Amino acid sequence: MQEGGCRGQDEQSRHPGLTVVHVVQGQLKAQVIKAKLEDAGIPVLLDYESVGRVIGIIADGLGEVRVLVPTGYADEARMLIEEE
Repeated sequence: MQEGGCRGQDEQSRHPGLTVVHVVQGQLKAQVIKAKLEDAGIPVLLDYESVGRVIGIIADGLGEVRVLVPTGYADEARMLIEEE
């Protein structure tokens, strides 16, 4: 998936009750988005492959970070992310 991709409104994650609202390459960008959403009162979970973080590889999806929020906050979260 391309960096910064927003996924469909109905996309559920492997975490019950949470929805993937954005996907980025790398922890830094993910942490910035997380801080922005949390400042707006939206709980956030970052989901990523640990091996990419441990060895610092961001190619072939290893650096992909999925931004998840409770499903009820998904639309608001997407709007805030698009304001960047």
